[in-house]
Amino acid sequence: MRFLLLIPVLVLAACSAGGPNNNMTERRATVSPSALPPMKRFTNANNSPPTRSNTEIARDFLDLAFRMESGRVLPVMTRFEGPITLRVIGNPPASLGPDLKHLLNRLRREAGISIRRVDATQSANITIDVVPRAQLQRYVPQAACFVVPRISSWTQYRKQRRSNITSWASLTKRDQIAIFLPGDVSPQEVRDCLHEELAQALGPLNDLYRLPDSVFNDDNFQTVLTGFDMLILRAYYAPEMRNGMTRSQAAIALPRVLARLNPRGQHIATGPMALPTPRIWIDAIETALGPKGSDFSRQKAALHAVRIARNSGWNDTRLAFSLYALGRLSISDKNDSAMNAFLNSGAIYRHRNTRVQAAHVAMQLAAFSLSAGDGEQTLKLVNASLPAVTASKNAALLATLLMLKAEALELVGRSSEAHAVRTDSLGWARYGFGSDKAVRLRLAEISALAPIRLPDSMRKL
Repeated sequence: MRFLLLIPVLVLAACSAGGPNNNMTERRATVSPSALPPMKRFTNANNSPPTRSNTEIARDFLDLAFRMESGRVLPVMTRFEGPITLRVIGNPPASLGPDLKHLLNRLRREAGISIRRVDATQSANITIDVVPRAQLQRYVPQAACFVVPRISSWTQYRKQRRSNITSWASLTKRDQIAIFLPGDVSPQEVRDCLHEELAQALGPLNDLYRLPDSVFNDDNFQTVLTGFDMLILRAYYAPEMRNGMTRSQAAIALPRVLARLNPRGQHIATGPMALPTPRIWIDAIETALGPKGSDFSRQKAALHAVRIARNSGWNDTRLAFSLYALGRLSISDKNDSAMNAFLNSGAIYRHRNTRVQAAHVAMQLAAFSLSAGDGEQTLKLVNASLPAVTASKNAALLATLLMLKAEALELVGRSSEAHAVRTDSLGWARYGFGSDKAVRLRLAEISALAPIRLPDSMRKL
């Protein structure tokens, strides 16, 4: 499932890192009442190939395919056999059709999977049932969306959700899968659910926090299927692989499969095996970023996650994510601690060349520098992040960065550029945040961060 608790990763500094100086005053949030520009959307494919060796990718495949997110071991591999059909029922938003069409085209082209959409009245191997968010969370509160086997509708799921019918561990092959996602959320949230849940309906069911370049990771930094994900799915449906394979049998077949599908991976040096991610760390992260608990208890959980990561000897993206979570939860009441956590997190992400994750950290740092009145530093942070964010197709993050950039341009006296950038941000915001109200709220939040320079006559008073 795609966890609800990790979806809202865009949290801005609520107050200045250093307070306004003598020549500054707080800017009031100003949002034009005029109509917002048309929604923007991404159309090009994300074809960046994986950068790890085939030996590492084989380890990732086995850990993804033979365990569930809960840690439960799956005895055998299961997949669909033959052409796969898919239908959409319920109340899908207008954005779902184009995004689903684009995704199915990618799955056919990049993963070599024979899959097509059929009419809602026809039976299908995969059913996407679009339900109101409140209904979905009534039954699975922590999930933004999820996927279950042997089910073809929300009504059937409600009746049989506690039965063995919905047990993945009891499958020997896949014939019928249901994906449940909310239709009353932003277009980006719908798209992100489509990518992750359809990938799990077709292939691996696990998520691994150690994977920086995959949607099979509950940190949710990657929002659409990556080159790594498409390779995993292509290997999953390779003729050498089959239903009923055990982990040891898959391990024997994978080297030949990956050598054929990813020849460049044969020539990349194999890094050290990542240390296992203990359940205690996952629980701490989920508590820190989950919807339950007080601010204090969530901060405490984030700090616990950082300590576990450091005591485990990690210096990878899991430590960086722990620090990122701690930074988010320390904003406002512990700004110095938040800044320090973000700086340390960003340093790890940059060292690991995980550019999308580094961009999330840079957004937080840009909010601090903007609130401190440093327009040039804000522009530097934003401009360095824009290519990676655009490539990752995260419209919400892209819109936020562009809003920050517009305010920074105002600070340095480049008002005409600021207007153009702000207008550009709103088109992406409509896709990333959905409703006009949500777009205007985000714009107002960022506008409120930025101080404005007083006129010369007032600065002399």
